[in-house]
Amino acid sequence: MSCGEPHETPCSEVLAEVYLYLDGEQDADSYGKVRHHLDECAPCLRQYGLEQAVKALVARSCGGDPAPAELRQRVMIRIQEVRLEIEHVEFRVD
Repeated sequence: MSCGEPHETPCSEVLAEVYLYLDGEQDADSYGKVRHHLDECAPCLRQYGLEQAVKALVARSCGGDPAPAELRQRVMIRIQEVRLEIEHVEFRVD
């Protein structure tokens, strides 16, 4: 994914690290780069919000136990599918 705008840290790199960011598992430099990118990139900020929501939902559903990787992957795939459907509809309407 890319918003098409130039950034110091590419969108794909930020989205690949969003779970580390959410979990506070990055060093200060990486954390700062991701935070700066999210502050200036609306598409990545939306994706970050989705990731944050999925993480919270899985935490509630799994009673605090780590979610199985397969479950997380299935949820993320479905979210991507719905997101693409929404974008497709928005594109057709505009």
